[in-house]
Amino acid sequence: MSDFLNIADFLLPVNLFEISFDMGYKDGQIGKAIQIFDEEFPDLDEADIVLIGCGEQRGNGIHMAYSLAPDTIRRQFYAQYFWHPDIRIADIGNLKKGAELADTYAALKTVVNELINERKTVIILGGSHDLTLAQYYAYEDNKKIIEATCADALIDLNLDSDFRCDNFLMEMLTGEPNFIRHYNHIGFQSYYIHPRVLETMDKLRFDCYRVGHVKESIEEMEPVLRNSQLFSFDISAIAHPFAPANQESPNGFNGEEACVLMRYAGMSPNINTVGIYGYDPEKDIHDLTAKQIAQMLWYIMDGRSRGRREAKLDEKDSFNEYHTAFAEVETVFLQSKKTGRWWMQLPDKKFIACSYKDYLLASSNEIPERWLRAQERG
Repeated sequence: MSDFLNIADFLLPVNLFEISFDMGYKDGQIGKAIQIFDEEFPDLDEADIVLIGCGEQRGNGIHMAYSLAPDTIRRQFYAQYFWHPDIRIADIGNLKKGAELADTYAALKTVVNELINERKTVIILGGSHDLTLAQYYAYEDNKKIIEATCADALIDLNLDSDFRCDNFLMEMLTGEPNFIRHYNHIGFQSYYIHPRVLETMDKLRFDCYRVGHVKESIEEMEPVLRNSQLFSFDISAIAHPFAPANQESPNGFNGEEACVLMRYAGMSPNINTVGIYGYDPEKDIHDLTAKQIAQMLWYIMDGRSRGRREAKLDEKDSFNEYHTAFAEVETVFLQSKKTGRWWMQLPDKKFIACSYKDYLLASSNEIPERWLRAQERG
């Protein structure tokens, strides 16, 4: 526990009375199973997943009050039933508000950095979407080159806006030095995006997936998330009927699709930070958006439990191996016997996550776009 006491100075404990209305929790509910920073800072040595709340939303407006979103989400999350005893989860409370927005970024970066260096998976309950910058800074501090993925109806590169939440991606993707090897954007809605923005993203060899494309073949997002380390989810990606606090668009992912993406994130052996941003309790109806986010958290745990069954790639007996050639390139595909997931080999002999569709294309002598994009990026 002493290894983590240095981050406790940045945090406020969870007010359990406010969360549970002093009703307590039944045996089997998450509120009974989770380690919570209420009176004493929890021992995180055995924790797999660590929750932290950060209600900072000045990036969404100069005078915005500190959001109560994390506690509203906790109220719904703690009341759910705990199905994954192999996953140990802790909640270390809420980040203290910095004197300036930059101070909050610095504090969140420090806490996340400390936790990922201790091999924890960190879930950040925001707060406005620009907190993704602090999430990224934790990797930058370690000079760790990563693949990052955002789910959002918008692509936050609007330099005409004065608000950080509208343009933070510019700093994240183009700042120097830069530690983003690759960026994926899931669920953008075309009518909100200037065509030149997509042209720019394509020139940078970043992959952007329109919401309709994702909904038609959501399983194609599993390899995207399997290859990522950072995942940032803005609730604007969820259609208003499924997340009433999202007042950006009537369209987007339904509730189940958002949960599927979170299960994929949980299954990823690489993702170690997940941020869920943009939730405003004051815009919610019957706490339905908080319930949606709580269920997304449940599916992260479900994914982590499933992902633990996966074998390592060097355990040859755990994979079906397929040799194929396309465009005069010989390559190898691996399929896990345990989970059915796929990997393909690049010319440098490294394997990257892929899908069954990629294997079918290669078997038909077509170059899978995922393989081609990986080659273009070098």
